[in-house]
This record gives sequence, structure tokens and C-alpha cells, in this order.
Amino acid sequence: MKKPLIILLFCLVFKAGFVVAETTQYFLQPGDVLSVSVWKEEDLQRVLLVRPDGGISFPLVGDIQASGKTVENVRQIITRKLATLIPDVQVSVALQELNGNLIYVVGKVNRPGVFPFSQNVDVLQALGMAGGATAFAALNDIQVLRRTAGQLKSIKFRYADIEKGRNLQQNILLQSGDTVLVP
Repeated sequence: MKKPLIILLFCLVFKAGFVVAETTQYFLQPGDVLSVSVWKEEDLQRVLLVRPDGGISFPLVGDIQASGKTVENVRQIITRKLATLIPDVQVSVALQELNGNLIYVVGKVNRPGVFPFSQNVDVLQALGMAGGATAFAALNDIQVLRRTAGQLKSIKFRYADIEKGRNLQQNILLQSGDTVLVP
């Protein structure tokens, strides 16, 4: 039990020390909360929850799809729709709460559960977030379950390969809604 945990911690520390800064944008997900305000328009200030269908509703704009878009994309859409009604409109959109990016780690881990994330998380890091695997975990049969376009697919993860520095491409970045299954 101690050896896999020590190796897991080593990998996390080693990886953290050599990460090259990535310029990644955050894409909104259902559950995120936005603060939207229009300058000099007190009636056009709202805190909006991104609905399960990915949409938000704003006065004079109606429904817009927010999920999968950046905060800046949403600001531009609202500005464009309000520009026909309000001259020189100035719209501010801010991400108030990051509740949409969740991964699930289940099975034979020390702390199974739901984990929110605000930056990229790979499989090994998710295992670390869940406190590592238990002594009885089948580390070479780990799967990432991902639903894409209504279809569930399984992505294999063999811990022994990572431990030996082989087949590193299987340590994929997780996406919101992914489930890491440790049998």
C-alpha cells in the first residue's frame, strides 16, 4: 500500500515541477454562476445560474446558450443583442461561482466522491484527490467513463505502466462529468 502511494505522490510532485504554463480558457458548464451587469442600467443586473440544459436567461436578451462558451463569449453575445436597444451599451460578465466542473472517483479509493476542479486534472491527479487507491484496488484495470453525445465510452488506465514511465499518454486530462472507476 505504501509503495503505490509514495509513487503517486512522487509523480504528482515531479509533474508539478515541470509543468509548462498553458493558456487554457475556462468553458462554462451547467451549475456555474455568472454575475451580469449593464452599466447605467440598474434593472439589468443579475446573478445567473447556468441551467442543466446549458442556457441562461437575461432580460431583453432572452435565452442564450452559455455552456461550452467562455465568459467573454457570453459577454459579447449579450452586448450584441442589447446594442440594438441601448446605445453604447457596456456589459460586464464575471464568473461568480465555479460549480460546473465536477469529476467523480469511485470504487476502491480511500475517499471516493465528487471533486470540483478549476484547472486541468489528469487521471493520476484525480486518484490523488481521492486519497489514493486502497490495498485491494485492481490498479491495472482502472477505467475512465466518459459520456459524449449520449454515448458512454470507457478509457483504460494501467497504473503499472505509468509507474514504469511507459504509455504515459493514457494519463489523459479529465473532462467535466468524467468518472474514474477503480475496481
